[in-house]
Amino acid sequence: MNPTDLALLDVAIEIAQSARTHGNHPFGALLADANGEILLRAENTVVTDGDCTGHAETNLMRMASHRFTAERLAQCTLYTSTEPCAMCAGAIHWGGVRRIVYALSEMDLYEIVGPSEEHLLLPCREVFARTQREIRVEGPADPLRAQARGVHAGFWGASDK
Repeated sequence: MNPTDLALLDVAIEIAQSARTHGNHPFGALLADANGEILLRAENTVVTDGDCTGHAETNLMRMASHRFTAERLAQCTLYTSTEPCAMCAGAIHWGGVRRIVYALSEMDLYEIVGPSEEHLLLPCREVFARTQREIRVEGPADPLRAQARGVHAGFWGASDK
């Protein structure tokens, strides 16, 4: 990861904090072009929208697919505060984004949240390995690990570690 990647991940973590402030799960994502210009931002809206598919990355891909061509999306990078879940990885695949950069790994999140029927332990790299598209994944971002974990601190209740 380069300094631009880390700066954009920092913004994704800020978006995750915003989601938490708005009463949602602390996840945030953004889409940037090849020059690092932020094109779109999205936060988790599961609670406020009452929609289990309102994950930050899926919300972002819904917006992106309405605004940009598949060719343009293939040139973009999706930055996210936490590794995309299997559902979000599917949305990213079908949207055509070819590069994903995340701060906090799924396993780090699992350590924070603890065992849960809602948690699907399927790393995004495994989902992307089943596609015919080449999708580059970079993460976790060790320099931002503490900050990415921090947005979750105290959110998940008794099992929060």
